[in-house]
Amino acid sequence: MSSFSSTELELPAPTGMPWDPDRIRRDFPMLRRQVRGKPLVYLDNAATALKPQQVIDSIVEYYTSYSANVARGVHSTSQEATDRYETVRGKVAAFLNVDVGEIVFTAGTTASLNLVAASHGGAVLRAGDEVLVSELEHHSNLVPWQLAAQKAGATVRAIPMLDSGDLDLAWLERELTARTKIVAVCHASNVLGTLIPVAEVCRLAHRAGAAVVVDGAQAVPHLPVDVRALNCDFYAFSAHKLFGPTGLGVLFGREALLADMAPWQGGGGMISSVEIERSTYAPSPARFESGTPPVAEVFGLGGVLDYLTTWDRVAALEHESDLAHYAIDQLRAVPGVRVFGESAHRVGVVAFTLEGVHPHDVGTALDAGGVAVRAGHHCAQPLMRRLGVTATVRASFAPYNTRQEVDALVEGVHRARAVFGQ
Repeated sequence: MSSFSSTELELPAPTGMPWDPDRIRRDFPMLRRQVRGKPLVYLDNAATALKPQQVIDSIVEYYTSYSANVARGVHSTSQEATDRYETVRGKVAAFLNVDVGEIVFTAGTTASLNLVAASHGGAVLRAGDEVLVSELEHHSNLVPWQLAAQKAGATVRAIPMLDSGDLDLAWLERELTARTKIVAVCHASNVLGTLIPVAEVCRLAHRAGAAVVVDGAQAVPHLPVDVRALNCDFYAFSAHKLFGPTGLGVLFGREALLADMAPWQGGGGMISSVEIERSTYAPSPARFESGTPPVAEVFGLGGVLDYLTTWDRVAALEHESDLAHYAIDQLRAVPGVRVFGESAHRVGVVAFTLEGVHPHDVGTALDAGGVAVRAGHHCAQPLMRRLGVTATVRASFAPYNTRQEVDALVEGVHRARAVFGQ
């Protein structure tokens, strides 16, 4: 594993202060609860991260002080809520280093990727064209492209994964042609934690005239992301994986591309004028935000972004890297455990199997000790086939996790081997 010195990440220097997970843990009320009489050990952060009190307070603030619809009312409460809502859009733009008009709020990463596939993909794909996706993709960055390709008569092909868990960039460079209209990749794998060199993918794809769509759901919670430096055309992530509320996603799209895209969903708020026979549409981002938006959730995301300014995110990333190193070393010492992924650049996600024991049984044994992990195919069935398994156990780390919690994980795996093993 890497200490995240990859030049592509271009991380700022740490402050030099050691990361203190115990101090951070006090901000997360869920970590005070017990499961089956044991302190909760929450290692399912790749599915959804826990929420700090500051975020919960931001959502409560909306419902108690600003509870009105946005971009509609002329009354004071609506205007105040709208101002706050748009202020958060500006914070998101600064967070990603893009322009505020390039930020669209959606229902989640899945909704964002479906929007791009249906609207941009629907406009550019023709019979005989290709969409290239990586073998590492979550279904959310695969199935929408299948739907768009089927409608257009295009094809979807996989960019192979190397045995290390890295993307085969040599294959990508060799296979890119004028027929390639879309390259869709994750920034970080939700199974292996592999970091994709997005800037290099963009360089290759743009040289061939293809647009690059990035699923950033697993990267944004772990590392600072400069979308402008990555030079991708679309970038999507979910608030709930970034310690924020569920039901809210962010889509970055290049301003010129968004301007040419047709609406994905019709309704209130996304129109310029409406007649019975036809309508004209508002400019982006309003064009893609039909209906009542997730206002409370946007307030919560604003709380997240404010909260994260109190963190040394490079130190937090290094802490997660240490936890993942430690977990891999300890798990490999358990007889019968196989850890997947050898990439030199990865985030704090560790997938493994235990010989002779189904991952669901491992998950059950871990739950008995209060340890929460994910067991299954992780919405990445093509990757499971590439790995030669049907499912894995996944432990995913956040800055509030500790080495003691890794010890609890390993103890639970030993327990699963004793109870379910042959």
